[in-house]
Amino acid sequence: MVQVCNHSRMATQFITVEIALPDSPAALRQAVLAELQTHGEPLRWAVTAVDSAGQLAQVEAIVILST
Repeated sequence: MVQVCNHSRMATQFITVEIALPDSPAALRQAVLAELQTHGEPLRWAVTAVDSAGQLAQVEAIVILST
């Protein structure tokens, strides 16, 4: 038997952020996760646009909010 204790409520939120493009894909992943953590716990995310002239990546994400 498994019991689940749920003392807090969770909600999800869709967000869009812009990240400065770093020099490597690994650094981009770290930068994205660090930015998303400021909004909640990242559930999933994707780079949806890149502005190579402005050196920016647009990221869309779903984050989990604890309430």
